[in-house]
Amino acid sequence: MRELVLTEIGRLDVRETPIPEPGPDEVLIRIAATGICGSDVHGYTGENGRRHPGQVMGHESSGTIAAVGPGVGDLTAGMPVTFNPVVVPAEDAAEFAGREQHHPDKYVIGVAAAIPASFADYVLVPARNVVPLPDGLPIALGALIEPLAVAVHAVRRLPKENLGRVLVIGGGPIGQSVVIALRDAGAGTIVVSEMDAARRGLVQKLGAEVIDPADGPLADQLRARGGLADAAVDAVGITPTVRDALTSTALGAPIVLVGMGSPQVAVDAFLVSTEERSLIGSFTYGSDDFTHATRVIGADPETYRALISREIDVADADAAFAALAEGDGTPGKILVRFDRDGETR
Repeated sequence: MRELVLTEIGRLDVRETPIPEPGPDEVLIRIAATGICGSDVHGYTGENGRRHPGQVMGHESSGTIAAVGPGVGDLTAGMPVTFNPVVVPAEDAAEFAGREQHHPDKYVIGVAAAIPASFADYVLVPARNVVPLPDGLPIALGALIEPLAVAVHAVRRLPKENLGRVLVIGGGPIGQSVVIALRDAGAGTIVVSEMDAARRGLVQKLGAEVIDPADGPLADQLRARGGLADAAVDAVGITPTVRDALTSTALGAPIVLVGMGSPQVAVDAFLVSTEERSLIGSFTYGSDDFTHATRVIGADPETYRALISREIDVADADAAFAALAEGDGTPGKILVRFDRDGETR
């Protein structure tokens, strides 16, 4: 089978390796599509230190079950599926159900360097992490479920009473998914701050208002449009965007930090303490967030097709990563298709 290996920082190569065999309570998934996550791009460039040479990345995927190991019950070969990449020890699965990301010994497929992940023809996944796709969902769209689950969890971190007017900072793939999750949660007005015109156009199609931060301070622009936000979601996660979230929200507002653009940010403490804002972390999701995201996409799949900017062959993946790292202007998600591009192996 083919797998995309981060052979060195800034380079992906296609390598041939044997197809693995599922062990007890494991499922072998034949990958159809895997999305390129921003964290993968930052790993490719070495910016975040969370990917390492020799690693096979990939965690936003869909495909079909190729084989199941001993002890697997309701999952059968041929089923279209995705998988939740946050894995906790089997013996703790019940105790941490719905909050798997809090387990101190969890690992994330696609982040854990020693676990071959889903930029490959096949991936092995614990059966408890396999999620069947809704009936009728085009298989490629299943790769959008994982990033939407990130957004569902982030939005659920906000109190419902603060969803009247929400500012989303960053209109990239996670910000786009946050707009969808906010709409699903019943948010009133959603305003997205985004520098790129193509991304502003995409989130407008999803039902959000848009602001170009180059046009002036976000707080001033929001006041001119009806007032500061009741809450904010920072889908970028760098010092300037955290400051924008703090200055563009009302006193007492909650702010969710879901973007991981920088491992360290500077915070104006008085904008948190004296104005009683809450800065709330959000990382991945629980299993209930993931299954909810599956239902959301399954209910209206064609709306979410707009999130996919293009689909590429495996041989073109390194060039796509390099272009994304250079800021090539791709507004949405790029999917690497493993179910085409020559002979299936």
